[in-house]
Amino acid sequence: MLIVALTISDRASRGEYEDQSGAMIETWLAETITSSYALSRVIIPDGVGSVRNTLTELCDNVRADLILTTGGTGPAPRDETPEAMQAVMQKELPGFGELMRRISLEQAPTAILSRQTAGVRGKSLIVNLPGR
Repeated sequence: MLIVALTISDRASRGEYEDQSGAMIETWLAETITSSYALSRVIIPDGVGSVRNTLTELCDNVRADLILTTGGTGPAPRDETPEAMQAVMQKELPGFGELMRRISLEQAPTAILSRQTAGVRGKSLIVNLPGR
């Protein structure tokens, strides 16, 4: 199984700060997944084009089984991960976002502003996690 942790951040992609979200995903996977898997960590800038093109490549050519994105789900102008997801996914799975927001609200009142979702393209499951 191939899993990709895709960090979406202008600043992290420019090397202005260390990608902590991708590292947290890697740690969580190591503690949670019991079957064999390969993990690839990728960092790209925000924006519909970069996210759409990367997700399409990971699904159609790399054939990742699971893509966990982090970042780009807030209300800021450059947060366009959900818009890119709409262009990429063939089937939306809205329950993922609903559950993540509900759980996140227990820790941060601003979680209601997050726009996480999940969907399927081909055989790839894509889940948009919050950036923090």
